[in-house]
Amino acid sequence: MVTSTHANSRAHPEGEKQLKSRPVAAAVILVAGLGAILMGLALSVSVGAADIKLASVWEAVFRFNPQLPQHQVIRELRIPRALAGAVVGACFAVAGAIMQGMTRNPLADSGLLGLNAGASVGLALAFAFAPSLSFMYIMLYCFLGAAAASILVFGIGSLSHSGLTPLRLTLAGAAVSALLLAISQGIAILFHLSQDIAFWMAGGIGGTSWTQLGVMFPWVAGALVGSMMISRSITLLSLGKDVAAGLGQRTRLVQTTGILIVVVLAGAAVSAVGPIAFVGLIIPHITRFLVGVDYRWIIPCSAVLGSVLIVFADIAARLINAPYETPLGALIAVIGVPFFIYLASKRKGGLI
Repeated sequence: MVTSTHANSRAHPEGEKQLKSRPVAAAVILVAGLGAILMGLALSVSVGAADIKLASVWEAVFRFNPQLPQHQVIRELRIPRALAGAVVGACFAVAGAIMQGMTRNPLADSGLLGLNAGASVGLALAFAFAPSLSFMYIMLYCFLGAAAASILVFGIGSLSHSGLTPLRLTLAGAAVSALLLAISQGIAILFHLSQDIAFWMAGGIGGTSWTQLGVMFPWVAGALVGSMMISRSITLLSLGKDVAAGLGQRTRLVQTTGILIVVVLAGAAVSAVGPIAFVGLIIPHITRFLVGVDYRWIIPCSAVLGSVLIVFADIAARLINAPYETPLGALIAVIGVPFFIYLASKRKGGLI
């Protein structure tokens, strides 16, 4: 999607500066982060209402005995839950990174801009009108809800004569999120789904199954690969549409592709674990601070750090009030709300 990048970047000193990155730091984050994910997965499988020794986890993975109840618990409950945490963490973090880069809005996040709420409406409609649908179709409902929410947010934010600005986008996202969450709760009350929806809205990965992971994987993998393919274009787009166009970008195509990728990532994650907010807000900022502003490094590092955050947050959610579980969404919000206030109080431009 980029043409004559090196030649054009010399004609635009700002673009040349913005393309600089810290690949050594990124490589360290990727290696250390993957190690942390593996450690977190092992801990996630071993802790819970009944603690399981790591040796038993090893045996259940490599010498599975279906006659042992403990092995069944590890294989059918604990491992899918741990893997789901890693997958949805990457989804939320990469979705936030793409949105912040495309919109140049430091407060952009799939939760804050209404996509999670739109997916919530899609899931509520699926529960209400087609409760026997397979997870595949429930996820498609979430895709449609997230897509409709993105159209609403960007449409409302663009109504002003001065066009779409980061502030208008944030305000439109807040308004649309409030509306869509009210609609999903209204559907839940009307169709007597309050208990199911309330459990899901709190956010949590306890009920994830191998079937759900199998349905999610090709969509998430395709979206993550697509995000890497447009990562350089997002770097240039984060400089502004005029600069990106001057560097040979087809900005409308990049934005459309980016929005589709975000819809898939947010819809898949929300359909599995609920509308967990703030992951896509926190992680991209931390990643940019560590690796620079090149999205070829920001996207993979955000995916790794997002996975680390959700995997360890889920472990904490099980330990804080054991044997009961603290809602994962509430735990992430405890971290995310102060971070949001900090970003909102910064001068215009934030950390982008």
